[in-house]
Amino acid sequence: MDSPHLTSSRGGVPAEPSAAGADAGVGAGLPMRGEEPARWVEPDILAELEADLDGPELALGFARDYASLWDQRFSRLAAAVHTEDRPIALDAVISLRIASAMVGGIRLSVLAQALEDAIRRGDFVQGQALLATLAEHGVRTVSELQAKYILKND
Repeated sequence: MDSPHLTSSRGGVPAEPSAAGADAGVGAGLPMRGEEPARWVEPDILAELEADLDGPELALGFARDYASLWDQRFSRLAAAVHTEDRPIALDAVISLRIASAMVGGIRLSVLAQALEDAIRRGDFVQGQALLATLAEHGVRTVSELQAKYILKND
């Protein structure tokens, strides 16, 4: 595939969802006119995490670490997908999927599952196509996590 080599999610967010995400059955979740803004982080899940960890301190630390590691995680995953390194790609995408679900990034977690499925099938063309949508979801998830949870609770 002749797509550009994507190694970081920085540098802007596409205005439209990618066709790859739609093909995988995963929409970008962008609201239509007149709809309520899309939620990238589910606050109820963060509340459950706080309860499971007996308070907000550890949950907040986990959320901070998740946000600060986003670019590193995405870069590792993108590099493994581009080089078709199945073991590293699976390790990276599973880690991303689980951590995203833990901080309430369910939409990102679902997209990571679609990418994981493509990697397990050995479909790295589909995997590469999903990376742009994954980057968009990740940037939006981290941004909302920072604005509505991390900064609010610091």
